[in-house]
Amino acid sequence: MSQRKIEALQGIAPLVDRYDGFIVDLWGTVHNGVRPFPGVLDCLRALKERGKRIVLLSNAPRPAAIIRDQLATMGVDGSLYDGIITSGEVTWRVLAGCTDPSVARAWPWVKTLGKRVFHIGGQHDLSMFEGLGVELVSNPADATFVLNTGPDERRGQTELEPYLEILSACAVRDLPMICANPDMEVMRDGVRLICAGLLARAYEQKGGVVQWIGKPFPPVYEPVFELLGDIPKNRILAAGDALATDIRGAANVGVDALWVLAGIHGEGLADDPALAQEEADGAGLAPVASVPAFVL
Repeated sequence: MSQRKIEALQGIAPLVDRYDGFIVDLWGTVHNGVRPFPGVLDCLRALKERGKRIVLLSNAPRPAAIIRDQLATMGVDGSLYDGIITSGEVTWRVLAGCTDPSVARAWPWVKTLGKRVFHIGGQHDLSMFEGLGVELVSNPADATFVLNTGPDERRGQTELEPYLEILSACAVRDLPMICANPDMEVMRDGVRLICAGLLARAYEQKGGVVQWIGKPFPPVYEPVFELLGDIPKNRILAAGDALATDIRGAANVGVDALWVLAGIHGEGLADDPALAQEEADGAGLAPVASVPAFVL
């Protein structure tokens, strides 16, 4: 159980002077999958004007350059942040550097994967394979590993059941799986969609071995800290809407967390600080504060 009472704020203004670096989640914090939340761009702009360093950290299973372009179409331009790291970017770097001794030391399982990959994911995630020198195969029987980037339009994006047969086909062949997005679900403009993490959890339940890349696992934060520079951890605040990934991830790497309530957990928490405290306590997590939205 957490021992810290969450400071229930209406915006982040009271926290700004406490921190020099901000790790900011995207989906559920900056945008809803379609457009930015009201007030978020003004908040990011104000932080930059105060000289704060901002790194966007997302569990998106795509390279950072793709996400940067998507953000630009939403009006989130590069002047509002100092860098982007995604779970997809880190996954790509790991696979691209599989022959690098330092990568092999940090991710020893990468040397055992082979070069034939079965992809669970949509066409929009195919950028993950560019420049890797792997062979995409259409049948698990021909693969040496699985890359899971999440549901796709062909099988649907709201239910797990259409994926169970293909997960079983991979599991019976003992194919190791890389999960490039540990999120279980996300809200897209008010519609709840399942994510790669839910497929990976089902795969583990079938006896499959999963290598998770993304929040809340500490390795995904290493390039974030590099982008933040020499800011000490006690001057870094990680903001996000998901207890299981954003808030736990911050705890795992020793930085303070700001819980954005009106995200994946629903509007109800934003109106009930006592319930939010109960949820955090039940998860054994202690964000320093909560806000209904990432605004000043």
